Amino acid sequence: MTSFREFAEACKVIEDTPGSLEMTSQVAELLDRVSIEELPIVTHFVMGEVFPAWSSEDIGVGAGILYSALAKSSGFSVDEIEDIVKETGDIGKTAVRALGKNSNGQATFSSFLTELDELSVTEVFQRFQSISKASGKGSQTAKIKNLQYLFNSASPEEVSYIARLAVEDMRIGVGEGIVRDAIAAAFYVPVEVVERGFMLTNDLGLVATTAKQGGVEAVSGLDMQLNRPIRMMLAQVAPTLEAAISDIGTPAIEWKFDGARVQIHKDGDNVKLYSRRLEDISNSLPDIVASIKKYVHADSAILDGEAVAIDENGHPRAFQDILKRFRRKYDIQLTAKEIPLTLNIFDIMYLNGENLLDEPLIRRRELLESCVENADSIRVDSQVVTDDPEMINEIYSKALKAGHEGIMIKNPESPYSPGKRGKNWLKKKPVMETLDLVVIGAEWGYGRRTSYIGSYALACHDPETGRFLPVGKVATGFSDEQLAELTALFSDLIIMEAGKKIEVKPEIIFEIAFEEIQKSTNYESGYALRFPRLVNVRDDKSLEDVESIGRIEEMYRMQRERS
Repeated sequence: MTSFREFAEACKVIEDTPGSLEMTSQVAELLDRVSIEELPIVTHFVMGEVFPAWSSEDIGVGAGILYSALAKSSGFSVDEIEDIVKETGDIGKTAVRALGKNSNGQATFSSFLTELDELSVTEVFQRFQSISKASGKGSQTAKIKNLQYLFNSASPEEVSYIARLAVEDMRIGVGEGIVRDAIAAAFYVPVEVVERGFMLTNDLGLVATTAKQGGVEAVSGLDMQLNRPIRMMLAQVAPTLEAAISDIGTPAIEWKFDGARVQIHKDGDNVKLYSRRLEDISNSLPDIVASIKKYVHADSAILDGEAVAIDENGHPRAFQDILKRFRRKYDIQLTAKEIPLTLNIFDIMYLNGENLLDEPLIRRRELLESCVENADSIRVDSQVVTDDPEMINEIYSKALKAGHEGIMIKNPESPYSPGKRGKNWLKKKPVMETLDLVVIGAEWGYGRRTSYIGSYALACHDPETGRFLPVGKVATGFSDEQLAELTALFSDLIIMEAGKKIEVKPEIIFEIAFEEIQKSTNYESGYALRFPRLVNVRDDKSLEDVESIGRIEEMYRMQRERS
């Protein structure tokens, strides 16, 4: 049994380790020494996750619940906990300070417990599971009691990381890349094999367990599973049409729809739909589920497509209308009539028990067309394979005239690469490329907007460390109605407040337009956006879609070359 104290001590060492190679070595050592039962838990914990990305379980702990639990555990008031947060700027340090002081004679930091009484990593996970399952009346009280138990059973070394895990923000600099490399090092499995296993399962905990039990052969045998969504293949921007043709040769051209990505899993009559964030949205889209059952002629399949909201003239409606369908939990049938959706399917990754990821796109298209019957509500996206610039521009013009975003330019020989953004899929749009950035903080507004969050801190992603690097703030592009909606949306994601400043759990993606990218010493990324403005709240996108620091650097370089 691994005690949570041992895990916390390992995290402290990792947190104090400066280089990614040394950090990888420390993580590998940690993974190697835990038991096979604890390994998936520890693999996710060290990344600041409680559950794997594909899981529908969500711990659901915001600042209010966490502050209340710390208050009850320490004897301080919630206001006093908030004051400590303002001083420390870190929920982990806040927990240590609050529980290290005995304000009302309350017992904290159970140092008198024997080794047998120590919290184990499994017990902490089970408590988080109980928190996740709490629902309905009394759920908040149940969550607070479970957290209170953990805090009052923990040592000073432990409470910091329990508090951070509760809001899934470990702050030790360990991301997927480091854990992938650590699994490879700990269990002598090549990195590319670990990466492939992760692509197919979307679960590094499962990959680590498989590697420890069976090595290279077992990890190589990992495969997709129905009803476990995989990450979606991504596209990068085509600098010019000529460059795209030069890179690919003779590309496959498709419309880039103005809609929301959907991954479809069909297993007999059981149909599951997943958003780009890998959330199960099946119950919100019963019309799409019915169309899949009727028009997809396969015993089992995993498909990739785009759901588009269509108006009475056949043009795409506002993106926010699609999100209303995705979010809807009540009056679903009525909303389906008000906002009908059309599903455009453009890829297939699995068919009747066969993994198709390594099949070339042109072959996957043949299989897709053989099993999907086109109808008003569902169709296989039209595709033309050509290197004729005139024909490609004609397709591009038609897509824009129909109200869509542009075109996709794909390599017909390319495999389907889950979660990868590369030159096999390129996108061309008429406007300057926007950026998908994650919100990591905010500030309350002033004047008549005092009760609303008025500005948002934006960040890009560093794939090496898994950290989010600030690139600026956005405070324009919001209507009063949007400000109210966003304030409500972010209220459950607040980790800490200090005066008007707020730190939020990185989860919500903003699509941001801007005038230019500038070098800046004010932000950790080294860059800042000039005149950023909100275009859309991309509820359909996940953290994997956040622009990388490499992409920001590339756009800055291209911008300099044009000028």
